[in-house]
Amino acid sequence: MSGKDQSVVSKEALMSTKPGKQILKQAFFKKKGYKLFNKYKEEAETEFPNFAKRFAADLLKQIKSDSSPNSTQQAFAEEVGSTEIILESSQIDPIKSKLESPEVLQDRVLRILNSNFVKMTFPVFNALYDAAAEFYGNHDPEMKQNLVDGHIIAIDLSEPMDRIVDKDEDLDYLDDYKLMNPYILKLAREKISKGGDEVLKEFEEGFKDARIGQYLDIKLKQKPTKITEEEMNQCYKKYRAVMGTAGRNMALAKNPLGEIFYLGMARAAEGVGCGNEIEDSIKNGFVKIPSWPLYYSLLANDVKKGFELTLEKSNLYLQDARLALQLLPDGFSHGEFLEFLFLTVEHYNQFWYNQLEKANMWSKFSEKLPK
Repeated sequence: MSGKDQSVVSKEALMSTKPGKQILKQAFFKKKGYKLFNKYKEEAETEFPNFAKRFAADLLKQIKSDSSPNSTQQAFAEEVGSTEIILESSQIDPIKSKLESPEVLQDRVLRILNSNFVKMTFPVFNALYDAAAEFYGNHDPEMKQNLVDGHIIAIDLSEPMDRIVDKDEDLDYLDDYKLMNPYILKLAREKISKGGDEVLKEFEEGFKDARIGQYLDIKLKQKPTKITEEEMNQCYKKYRAVMGTAGRNMALAKNPLGEIFYLGMARAAEGVGCGNEIEDSIKNGFVKIPSWPLYYSLLANDVKKGFELTLEKSNLYLQDARLALQLLPDGFSHGEFLEFLFLTVEHYNQFWYNQLEKANMWSKFSEKLPK
């Protein structure tokens, strides 16, 4: 796990959960799942700075070569269905001029790449591509770089967009992000399209579903006490569409692996979503809106029970993800890698639930529940 917060994977943290102890056991006995996971983690740590440089250099070309940035902003607002995330026309020129400095743009790119989601996903996509290439016999290093880079860039687009909407970090850079967003999406599309028409089509459908989930997320903030289970499932499209589609495209959208990767990655991402809601609630000091903890807490009229059920929900998602393992072809090269990956997700969720129990924030959360 190569996220920002390394305390989650300290030896002490791993010893505090059942899946964490299994992770340590795999490491001690140098099991194949652990060794593969560690190999991709180490490769990602070496390769990530090179990816960041490529990303910034390609983005700079896009920004510099655009003779009509205002039209670009308007088209992006229309596509994502929001004018809140674009600049007014009078703001464009000074910000474009500022971002045409390679150093400034590199700084902004590194800021949005400093994300758990991005850092934890990079090694996973590399592993999935290699696994599919081995199964189908189509190793192509250039294709791998384009598809992994493209999907990581697409995932990274959610970072500046969330920061603009939530206004909870990087307040001095939000206008810069507004200018960058359309070019980030264009760059992702260009790279993903190298995988062929079917791969690009899958990406477009996944991106549309993710936007539906994101839009509903914003809408549910306005009616927190009336959220339905169906709406929570729709809201979670933002997780399964992004990760599931990327998983499918690492297999060049070819079945059986395309659908199996979709199932495994989509459900694991939804599982992580539950853990993320627990972590965010601790860090924010109130139950996240919208979230499974909020949904269950309001129905049960009991915050502690709400979080207990969220942990159970995360385990149900993971059970579904593990069904995908049973669908893998016999002798599949990266089966143990995926088993280990799902173990890290289970540990992450259990770790944050344990932290919440230790913090004993139940009464504080209850007081701040929406009425």
